[in-house]
Amino acid sequence: MTPSVGILAIQGDVAAHARALAKAGARAVPVLREKDLDGLAALILPGGESTTISKGMDRLALWEPLREFAASGRPVLGTCAGAILLARAVEHHPVPTLGLLDALAVRNAYGTQVDSFSAPVDKGAKKGLEGLRCVFIRAPQLEELGLEVETLARVEGRPVLIRQANLWAATFHPELTPDTRLHELLLS
Repeated sequence: MTPSVGILAIQGDVAAHARALAKAGARAVPVLREKDLDGLAALILPGGESTTISKGMDRLALWEPLREFAASGRPVLGTCAGAILLARAVEHHPVPTLGLLDALAVRNAYGTQVDSFSAPVDKGAKKGLEGLRCVFIRAPQLEELGLEVETLARVEGRPVLIRQANLWAATFHPELTPDTRLHELLLS
């Protein structure tokens, strides 16, 4: 049976995540209402603009349903702005967050849109992620990681992919490369 994975569809590259999920063997389901979370195997909070997504979560009354989904133990992946929304706190123009991931997110830590770049993960990444290419667009950095947070990959020594129980956070855009390993990991 093909697993259904939700993508918070307020703003961001929902279509690119849907394509990556299809290549990884899952069916993408846009999430805009609480009932859209029913029956999902996992959930992606995509990149985009964290303030816009946060305001949309307010408007659609999704804060508690998303917290409840995460509390159910099903995997949740936040990429770029999605990682910010998972964090316990935000620095540099803070936005409200779900407060689920024991990390501090520093918004736009790598600079503005013109400072965007791509880089491979450092040696020593989690087995199966070696050579993963990361695309950073106005990307956050994750700092002050809690004791239960595992760093799965780094770029230039900084954590770019972390996991705490069923919560995954990537400061980059895995959906913007042909490599579906991160989406496959979410499904495993």
